Amino acid sequence: MNAKIKVLIIMLLTMFSVTECLAADVYLYLTRHGKTMFNTVHRAQGWADTPLTSEGVEGAQKLGRGVQSVKFIAAWSSDAGRARETAQLVMQGWKKPLPLQESRGLREINFGLFEGDLDENMWGAAAKQVGYPSQAALMTAFSDRKIDLDQMIDAIKSAEAQGTEALKGIKSTGAAESYRQAATRLTRTITDIAQQAQRQGGGNVLVVSHGLAIMVLLKELGETSVNHGLSNAGVTKIRYTDAGKFVIESIDDLSYVQNGS
Repeated sequence: MNAKIKVLIIMLLTMFSVTECLAADVYLYLTRHGKTMFNTVHRAQGWADTPLTSEGVEGAQKLGRGVQSVKFIAAWSSDAGRARETAQLVMQGWKKPLPLQESRGLREINFGLFEGDLDENMWGAAAKQVGYPSQAALMTAFSDRKIDLDQMIDAIKSAEAQGTEALKGIKSTGAAESYRQAATRLTRTITDIAQQAQRQGGGNVLVVSHGLAIMVLLKELGETSVNHGLSNAGVTKIRYTDAGKFVIESIDDLSYVQNGS
């Protein structure tokens, strides 16, 4: 065979191989952080942060053991301490822990003046914004699919703009996020993470984020079945295809934690 033809064939095969590699699917193991002190005492925890409890540490360690057989190419978390700690604990027992990359874009919803307040105060105030008498009534309506997640998050922002009972006289700074603000931030971030992994040739990516944040992402991807909060250390698996589409494969999966027990 002519030497020039050989070189041309090798070049074409190399180009094809690179293209295939770049187009490989990415599997995002989108995980809620382990249980924290504020989770335990039922206080609003968006951009505010508290450490993992002993139960939260144990859950993250179990998750780490449960996913040991999965070959990850990258690990991400939000820059909140609870997400960072969870990711570090998940990788603690791995033979080859990955460098942890952090992103502000993976943060929980910002609750403004409600940060650190009792859950019942925040959700109770939000409930009144949309015609429900209490947190319990609002959550029942959400469970029964009579109200959507976007309405609930926007109700928090509306209530926060009027000030809170716990911080009387203190005016809102406008920091509380609307649903659309959070959705834009989160979808942009998760797309960037997926595309970066795709450029590496595809594979599995650990992403530790937050409960409402993951629920917002699911809603943005067209998932409407989630009508309850997500579990600490639960895994939502999302595939990013070579066509640039997100496909939800599982939601709030606790089997990894159970397998790591």
